[in-house]
Amino acid sequence: MTDPRSDELQALVFKNRGALLSIPALMLAVLGKPSAFSVTVGLPIALAGELIRCWAVGYSGVTTRDDRVTAPELVTAGPYAYVRNPLYVGNFITAAGFALAFTGGNVFGARAGLIAASLGTMAAVYGIVIPHEERYLRSQFGEPYERYCACVPQIVPAMQPPLRQVQSDTPRGEWKPDVIARAEKNTFLTFGAMLAILALKALKG
Repeated sequence: MTDPRSDELQALVFKNRGALLSIPALMLAVLGKPSAFSVTVGLPIALAGELIRCWAVGYSGVTTRDDRVTAPELVTAGPYAYVRNPLYVGNFITAAGFALAFTGGNVFGARAGLIAASLGTMAAVYGIVIPHEERYLRSQFGEPYERYCACVPQIVPAMQPPLRQVQSDTPRGEWKPDVIARAEKNTFLTFGAMLAILALKALKG
C-alpha cells in the first residue's frame, strides 16, 4: 500500500509537469550560447525526439494533456510496442538535442552544468510521474497491463517489438494522425519558440 502523501505529491507533479518541464527550456534560453556546430548537431536530435512524440500521440490521443492520469484504453501498438513511455522518450531526446544545440558556445563547465541540469530536471520529473501513471494503469487494466509490462521495457526502447514476440496479445491501438494537431498545439508552439530563440542567439553569436 502506498503512502497517501506520496500519492498526493506524485499527482501534484503530474498536474504541473508542463510548468516543471519548462524550467530546462528557460535555463537554455537564458544562459545558452549556441554555435553553428552545436546547432547543426543538436537540432536534428531535437527534431527526431519531436517526431517520436508525435508518433506516440497519434496512438494515445488527447488524453496526454489532461491534468490527471486518464486512459480510455490500453494502447500497446505503434511506439508502445517498443517502450511503455514513448512520449517521455521523445521529450527527453528533444531536450537533449536542444541542450546540445544551445550550449555550443558556453565554456566547458557551464555547458556541462546546463546539460546536466536540463536533463536532470526532466529525469527527476519523470521519475515521479511514471510510477504515478503506471499505478493508475495497473488499477485500470489489471492483468493485460501486467503482461504488457512483463515484456515491454519502461524507458529504453527494445530494438524489436517484444510485445509481438513474447505474448499472444494483439497490439492494441489505432494510428490517428488527425489527433496530433489538436493534442500537440502547445508542444508545437513551445518547439517553435525554442527554434526562434535558438536562431536569434546563433545570429547574435
